[in-house]
Amino acid sequence: MRRLLLTAAIVLAAALPAHAALKTGTAAPDFTAPASLAGKQFEFSLAEARKTGPVVVYFYPSAYTGGCNVQARAFAEEADHYKAAGATIIGVSQDSIARLNGFSADPEYCAGKFPVASDADGAISKSFDLKTMQGKPGMKDTRGTEIDHAFTERTTFVIAGDGKIAAVLSTTDDKIAPVDHAAKALEIVKGMKKTP
Repeated sequence: MRRLLLTAAIVLAAALPAHAALKTGTAAPDFTAPASLAGKQFEFSLAEARKTGPVVVYFYPSAYTGGCNVQARAFAEEADHYKAAGATIIGVSQDSIARLNGFSADPEYCAGKFPVASDADGAISKSFDLKTMQGKPGMKDTRGTEIDHAFTERTTFVIAGDGKIAAVLSTTDDKIAPVDHAAKALEIVKGMKKTP
């Protein structure tokens, strides 16, 4: 039964319908949100992060689910390369900050290498014109814990220091596997001039 529920969660997250996400060249909406880095909560500000260079904002359906686990691990493995390129990574989901405190510190996933932010009410996702979908009652994550929040479609935005969207990577539209978002976004960041 647990495997069936987990499979249902993964399929639902992967099957989120495509939506008209904000496009390359448009201004990204600045946001602040509770975030966690290595299990420690803080307030993340996109406007502040942009002052030091590009920011990769990657939206994902849920912590502790198949595709999101491998995606977080891939970003963690590339984190030092992002730092060397002068870029910031922030993962965003509708998970509660309590769930993200564990996910951010988990050595198998975020491993304390980059922060993840809680968009509990979906307002940030909606500001980026992303589709959200309610999960089905009883859905569980890879730990067997019930998932009690909505899912946002998996989309990665590379945002330049001036606030403009430099690139959009979509699993739904571009058929990019969750694990490949980190490497593809890093290629884009490396090709950008650092914008103060």
